Amino acid sequence: MLPQRIPRALIAMLGAAAAVVALAGIQAVGSIVGPVILALTLVIAVSPLRGWLSRHRAPVWVQVAVPLAVVLLVLAGMVAVLSLAAAQLAILAPTYSTQFRSMVSDLQHWAAGLGYGSDQLNKALSSFDPGKMIEVAQGVLSSLLGVLSSLFLIVVLLLAMSLDAPVFSRIVDAAAAERPQLAEALKSFTSRTRRYLVVSTIFGLICSALDVTVLAILSVPLPLLWGVLALITNYIPNIGFILGLVPPALLGLLDGGPRTMLLVIIAYIAINVVIQSFIQPKFLGDAVGLSTTATFLSLIIWAWVLGPLGALLAIPLSLLVRALLIDSDPDSKWTAALISGRLPDPPAKSSAEPSGTSSEPSAEAPAEGAPVKVQRPPRA
Repeated sequence: MLPQRIPRALIAMLGAAAAVVALAGIQAVGSIVGPVILALTLVIAVSPLRGWLSRHRAPVWVQVAVPLAVVLLVLAGMVAVLSLAAAQLAILAPTYSTQFRSMVSDLQHWAAGLGYGSDQLNKALSSFDPGKMIEVAQGVLSSLLGVLSSLFLIVVLLLAMSLDAPVFSRIVDAAAAERPQLAEALKSFTSRTRRYLVVSTIFGLICSALDVTVLAILSVPLPLLWGVLALITNYIPNIGFILGLVPPALLGLLDGGPRTMLLVIIAYIAINVVIQSFIQPKFLGDAVGLSTTATFLSLIIWAWVLGPLGALLAIPLSLLVRALLIDSDPDSKWTAALISGRLPDPPAKSSAEPSGTSSEPSAEAPAEGAPVKVQRPPRA
């Protein structure tokens, strides 16, 4: 008796249920999974430096210590800048509270002159509190600091992964003989993640440098902080630009008025949208392997599962899931096509056979290995 085939609808439902259970489990232990993925991403980012040291016959402890020191310096710098920024925002909040109330009063008089001076409008305008808006910016910074607060765990994970990275690389190379699809998927994950981080960092530095210059020209407070925030939010796909725009635009409104806020918005749009939407994708190309829809959905899902850290690591997390569940399976090429938005490559034709010919032996040509019969001419 032939085995009964499971309906595809049932397979899809079971897969969706398993995904929900897995995501809920990851969310429950997000305080552990988040630092692990962050450490893994950072180790992948500095792997070319470790490879360069290995090719130049550096000692093993140097191959571990130098990449680890680079990562720790970057993390320590981010913690220092964000901590200083949160303290400065707390100092500036009372000053801008008075300016905001004065601005609301002027707006009420202007609306009354246009005939819109109703009690509802006055009540709505008077309900705005700049302290709440400053608290939103402080909340964002606190969330980022919360991500980096488990620095000790991240450092320990970085040290362990740095020690295991050379061995893991040799294991993947050795596994290529028995599990070529899995080995290729893991190598593709590391290369795509590394290229994504490198390109995003380069263009993020360009955007943040231009943003800092514009904010300094417009005399917006804390321009260096908003430049660092623009660099961090550059790793958040799709909505990172908006998250980096809101705080400097708000401070531009409170410090210089609506004209300064409008100039900040125009400058950010001209710099970030042009670079991130038109120039950066050309350099990334197909390195990510995720369509626009898949990228946006991954941002929503991982932000819900892991919070701010999930938003920052949405692309590496999605690439890891794709490598483990899709790229390692030779029968899931059409699933990979749906996620990447690209048709799979057609199967290569064998060059040994010309097109239009049959692979079966013909009547004239004997099969390979068969004895050849020689016809003798008839006797006279």
